[in-house]
Formats: sequence, C-alpha cells, structure tokens
Amino acid sequence: MQYKHDIRYGVSSFLPSVRRVALVAGGAVLAGALWWRKHPSACPYGQRFWVQPPHPLITRARLREVLAPVPGERVLEVGPGTGYYTLDMAEWVGPTGRVDIFDLQQEMLDHTARRARERGLASITATQGDAQRLPYAEATFDAAFLVAVLGEIPDQDVALAELARVLRPGGRLVVGELFGDPHWVSPRRLQQRGERAGLVFEHRRGSRLGYFARLRRTASAAGR
Repeated sequence: MQYKHDIRYGVSSFLPSVRRVALVAGGAVLAGALWWRKHPSACPYGQRFWVQPPHPLITRARLREVLAPVPGERVLEVGPGTGYYTLDMAEWVGPTGRVDIFDLQQEMLDHTARRARERGLASITATQGDAQRLPYAEATFDAAFLVAVLGEIPDQDVALAELARVLRPGGRLVVGELFGDPHWVSPRRLQQRGERAGLVFEHRRGSRLGYFARLRRTASAAGR
C-alpha cells in the first residue's frame, strides 16, 4: 500500500511541474510570435524548413484554380521561398510564358533557380530586391501572386501599390495566407489595403484558416 501511495504522490507532484513547463513554453512561443508580428521580416534562408513542407489549405491546385494562369502569360511571384509554387507555375504558363521570381534573399532565389534547372524549366527569371520598390515597368505582368509573404513586408500598403503598378490593367493578384503564421493577414484587412492600392477584391477560396484571395487591378491604379 505504501508503494502505491508513493507512486500516486510522485505522479501528482510531477504533473504540476509538467504544466508549468508547458505554460512557460507556450508563453515563450506566443511572445516570440507577437514579437515577430510587430517586427515584419522574411523567413531566413537558414530556416527554410518552415516553407518546404506541404502547405495545407493553400495548395498548388487551389492556387491554380484562383489565379487561373494561361499559357503564354507573364507572372510575377514575390517571395518564392524554395520554389514550392514556382516550378508548377512555370509549367502552367508553359514554354511561351514566363515566371519572374522576386525575393529579398539571394539564397532563396538561387535555391529555386537550381531546382528549376534540375526540372528543365528555362522560363524562370530571378531578381533580388525589396518588394516595396519593384524594379519593373508599369503594366508588365498579366498576373502576380505571393503566399504567406505580404505580412512579412514592413509597409504592406506600399507593396500592394507596387504590385498594382506593375500589373497590366485588369491583371490579377492572388494573395495566399495561412492562419497560425505570425504574419497572417486577414481577408478583411487585405481587402481594405487592396482597395487603397487600386485593387478590387474579387473573391476568396478557402476559410480564414487558409485562403487564396484574388484581386484585380483597376484602371485608376495607374500612376499611384
């Protein structure tokens, strides 16, 4: 009986310690997420494992459905990471199309370009720079997209205005977001920011937990 009592005592005294550790760990994770949200920054190349696994809810198939790429189009992807969507997009626009990838980190661009060469895709062009100052002429692209990237940009309004500028009149912009990402952008906030940039919010596929939203450039977006 004493042995069983000792076991019960040991377990009961151990559980509060586990709870305390869990609370401290959970608090640290929450604090880190809040700090990251208030200090937007791109996922470092050294932590690329975060962007490489399969993306639930914001799948390649759903992106294709929402963006509706057409062979021969020129498409811009901002923040390609390691090319999770890029390579498929290049296949969707075909050899007569072109995919421009734009990223703050040269390492991400090099990684994606290397994967493209391995797959025999020659229609991908990489450019390094800041999404708040896109180095493209006005009305260059038929479509553009960025997935789990918009919230990483310090000034989202400027970035959306730049994306609107480089889209052709009527061009499509697709924004993908996954809830749980510290930089998650809500559909409502995206619509508000898009309207200020001259982008009409057309529709959304998915839930608030993971969605793709399509916006379209209006004629009034020119010159903003």
